[in-house]
Amino acid sequence: MFITDDIKYVGVNDHEIDLFEGQYVVENGMSYNSYVVMDEKVAVFDTVDARFNHQWLDNIKKAVGSKVPDYLIIQHMEPDHSANILNFMNAYKGATIVSSAKAFAMMKNFFGTEFDDRRIIVGEGDTLSLGKHNLTFVTAPMVHWPEVIVTYDSTDKVLFSADGFGKFGALDVEEDWACEARRYYIGIVGKYGVQVQALLKKAAGLEIEKICPLHGPVLTENLGYYLNLYSIWSSYDIESEGIMIAYTSVYGGTKKAVQLLADKLTEKGCPKVVVNDLARCDMAEAVEDAFRYGKIVLATTTYNAEIFPFMREFINHLTERNFQKRTVAFMENGSWAPLATKVMKEMLTKSKNLSYCENEVRILSALNEESRAQIDALSDELCAGYIAQDDGESSKNDLTALFNIGYGLYVVTSNDGEKDNGLIVNTVTQVTNTPNRVAVTIDKQNYSHHVIKQTGIMNVNCLSVEAPFKVFEDFGFRSGRDTDKFEDMTPLHSKNGLAFLPRYINSFMSLKVEQYVDLDTHGMFICSVTEAKIISKAETMTYTYYMENVKPKPAVEGKKGYVCKICGYVYEGDVLPDDFVCPLCKHGVADFEEIQ
Repeated sequence: MFITDDIKYVGVNDHEIDLFEGQYVVENGMSYNSYVVMDEKVAVFDTVDARFNHQWLDNIKKAVGSKVPDYLIIQHMEPDHSANILNFMNAYKGATIVSSAKAFAMMKNFFGTEFDDRRIIVGEGDTLSLGKHNLTFVTAPMVHWPEVIVTYDSTDKVLFSADGFGKFGALDVEEDWACEARRYYIGIVGKYGVQVQALLKKAAGLEIEKICPLHGPVLTENLGYYLNLYSIWSSYDIESEGIMIAYTSVYGGTKKAVQLLADKLTEKGCPKVVVNDLARCDMAEAVEDAFRYGKIVLATTTYNAEIFPFMREFINHLTERNFQKRTVAFMENGSWAPLATKVMKEMLTKSKNLSYCENEVRILSALNEESRAQIDALSDELCAGYIAQDDGESSKNDLTALFNIGYGLYVVTSNDGEKDNGLIVNTVTQVTNTPNRVAVTIDKQNYSHHVIKQTGIMNVNCLSVEAPFKVFEDFGFRSGRDTDKFEDMTPLHSKNGLAFLPRYINSFMSLKVEQYVDLDTHGMFICSVTEAKIISKAETMTYTYYMENVKPKPAVEGKKGYVCKICGYVYEGDVLPDDFVCPLCKHGVADFEEIQ
């Protein structure tokens, strides 16, 4: 199979396997991917599982024809990718292994040799020319082993991504990419979000047209979709709106309570309620759901003065994978001394950035009037944001939304007649309360200024501390004139027809421009409030909080050059060109400062 004119696929499909890594159910098998780059020099990327030695070597022989491989590039040393190194080197006596120093140390553990006389050690930024193809190596430590490298072919603009962007499933089976890629990522790479984010930042500077992972299909179209999902997963952000319930039940009492809660959540506007019986479901899928949705309910019984074993296993899976940035609710059942909520909370102290619901449910063997009322109160709390978005149930003029205005950060949304638009601002002020007037100041160079001046309406979305850096990238670093600010997010719409964010805000206000003040470089819109809603009780994102907790810290140690004050991009060099524009946030030299 040709990936490009010069790159061929020589991997194998495995339908014999039932559990990947001894724990993940793979009903549709696995693929072990390997690639050959044909040039003046021939390079083979990675090997396959030991059981497919002969099939893989046959695939290589067929692909190279009369030529022989010059290089074996090893990006990752897990046995499903490295098991046939020795077999390859015995088959091709003139070949040289190209890999990281840590990988060669691991080869000695696996094969008893580091191939000292037949190796090239590569590190960050090192290159290898095959002729017309030039390969650049990028280190990716702990994605998800310490020796990992990925490789960029600048000729065909292909990223060989090691285990990144992989998925469960053989290549001869049609199935949804996201579902199995998500389960694969959360289960195997999930703990190492910081390291994946670092790799994504490196990849952002490359022109990539194809991604060749070590498991799953080659990605060739709509790469932004896959990159965006990886950004969400690796930053532990919320991918889908909804509530996940994970439960265990011994005699059915907890199960009935969970069913009642699920029904109430659906009735009160939750767009998706996912229920997992931890004793019967695929544990990896339950873990996947916990990372996918923004809210999770843990419901279990007290068991031996502890919690039911499947719930303990589930929470351990969460905490060891850096579970964070979620709202958690608790339901416990016990016949004489319920302890489950206390135990679960203690286990979750290993996680950070969790919010706990005020309402908890305690069942004494079976549901009664009191526990039913607790379920009702919990469903109200969990669905508060959804209720606020429902015109039939919410207050359409909850002016307490004005209390969320401070020296914060906001997304101002508008519409130019063709698409929704938005930008980040930090200058929103309530100027009077009788009548209610709000002032919003916007730089005249921003496309939103032009749109609002024409339409006379806008929405102000009050960002909460839950907002990830991706929100600031989407709405602050790009112009709405030539990009769709909502391409990675499906907005909701208020009565004035304008968008408001479905998450990461605690309130929004619809504004009508009553007066315009020209401030030279900026324009001030003084507006009346036509609609206001509280979405959640989350704390408002202040500029200080953003700088200290959300904005990535630039990696400037040991570097000489300039750093962008807006997004943290580092320009390495003695002199910053006067016309330089940041490739990430598109700001000019005025927003750069010299690294001290």
